[in-house]
Amino acid sequence: MTSTAEPPDAKNASGFTHREILVIMSGLMLGMLLAALDQTIVATAIRTIADDLNGYSLQAWVTTAYLITATLATPLYGKLSDMYGRKPFFMAAITIFIIGSLLCTLAQSMYMLAAFRAIQGLGAGGLMSLALTILGDIVGPRERAKYQGYFLAVFGTSSVIGPVIGGLFAGQATILGVSGWRWVFLVNVPIGLFALAVVFRVLHLPRTKKPGVRVDWWGALALAIGITPLLIVAEQGREWGWSSGKAILCYVIVVVGIAGFIAIEAALKDAALIPLRMFKNTTFALGVVISVVVGAAMFGGITLVPQYLQVVRGASPTAAGLQMLPLVLGLMLGSVVSGQIISKTGRYRVFPVIGAAMLTIGLFLLHFITADSPLWVAMFYMLVTGFGLGNLMQPLTLALQNALPPKDMGVSTAAATFFRQIGGTLGVAVFLSILFQKVTPNISNELKAAASDPAFVDALSHPANPADAKLAQAAHDSAVAGSVLNDSSIIQQLSPVLAYPFKVGFAESMSVVFLSATAVALVALVLVMFWKEVPLRTAGGIQAAAEAELHDTHFPEPEPQNEPEATADVSVEKKSSNSP
Repeated sequence: MTSTAEPPDAKNASGFTHREILVIMSGLMLGMLLAALDQTIVATAIRTIADDLNGYSLQAWVTTAYLITATLATPLYGKLSDMYGRKPFFMAAITIFIIGSLLCTLAQSMYMLAAFRAIQGLGAGGLMSLALTILGDIVGPRERAKYQGYFLAVFGTSSVIGPVIGGLFAGQATILGVSGWRWVFLVNVPIGLFALAVVFRVLHLPRTKKPGVRVDWWGALALAIGITPLLIVAEQGREWGWSSGKAILCYVIVVVGIAGFIAIEAALKDAALIPLRMFKNTTFALGVVISVVVGAAMFGGITLVPQYLQVVRGASPTAAGLQMLPLVLGLMLGSVVSGQIISKTGRYRVFPVIGAAMLTIGLFLLHFITADSPLWVAMFYMLVTGFGLGNLMQPLTLALQNALPPKDMGVSTAAATFFRQIGGTLGVAVFLSILFQKVTPNISNELKAAASDPAFVDALSHPANPADAKLAQAAHDSAVAGSVLNDSSIIQQLSPVLAYPFKVGFAESMSVVFLSATAVALVALVLVMFWKEVPLRTAGGIQAAAEAELHDTHFPEPEPQNEPEATADVSVEKKSSNSP
């Protein structure tokens, strides 16, 4: 390998210098930052927003509306960009996101906000998947490994600074005459405009158009019919009841919609939104299953970490964001190390194994955290979990992009993102349901046990503040344990002795959830052990597609068992079939 000795202005196989790649990546990362930062900021400020708009009970719909449109738009962006080019759709995604953000600042009710968040989601669906796809166009899979770490750095950074910024904005009555929480959305506008300018200026990709290929709108409609009720029941099933009439209706619609989608995709073949032929590739098919499982373990387990820091440890959203730094550092470290080694060796299989193993271990360790655990212990466990994610997420995307021909770059990357989002949504729904199912009985048991503690009885008899007095009046009410599900902030208002049973009950409930997430991560580890490695191409999507057209051949789909040489470097110079 002589790549380290090449001059800075040397072009890669796709015709881009390292400097040009970094400039293009600056625009891509700004686009990703919009979507990643928005989710964490809004999650922190949503309670303040709901209170101001008099719709506390409706806040779940604000999240659901965004999630539905973002998830459904992801495969559509991938397919359309394969057909007509990446740049116009990436710029369209940024523009739609900016418009949605502006509209959100004008919302006067939670229903309006939910509608405007849906528009935001239409833009967000293309930001992350197209950024990864464009990188795949300009950089080959082997070289790409060292660049994708930058994207994960953006994702990790947003998870830290998002809660800080969200807490800052939500905590201000007004900023420059505008309600503080409205800046949660307004801040996207300057970032988005800057990203739009950078992308317009620096992203120069060949324009592609495939004549005679129609857009699979019927498939998109069937997918919407199948996925929308699934996401709705995932968010609302906890309140409706998983076997309620509304939930059962959603299940029926999901089955009908998915069946219709599969039938349409089978009929349209290559013109399909997600061509079913891709799943004949065992590497891709198993990778998709792993993406769903990893998404469930990752999002379902990790979302409880800030809950533990805020509810049990009493940290503010801002402090909780900073206390999650070890998770982000672990993620970045794992991503950078794995990326550099993959780039040098061209081998990646060991890293998903390491990542899944470390994720399983990290979640299992988090299962042991109690209300009395020192903060440094929790932060160390976060570091282990983050390191696992860093070794898992990047190679997983890389492998899925590499498993299919370059002509499917957009749809393969979008499919990876799409299925990971589906897994994450289902994981969050299931794990939060487990949490809420356990919290009330666990807190009730702790309160009963505390009734024999002289210190607790004394504190209850001599309330030190209004929250203590309110608890004293309702101490024998069985509903007091469940009241924290509506407003967990009451725990921080109680004196330490009275708050302790609530914190222990929450910690024990979270322990069960982390253990459940560990089981899911263990499934991912088992699946990864059976995942066969496909040699990484060194050619980027643009170069590979151009050479395939030059030789008037169809780029073969790599299969690890029979044709490892098919995915090796496609060079301008002809190589023999026996080349390593």
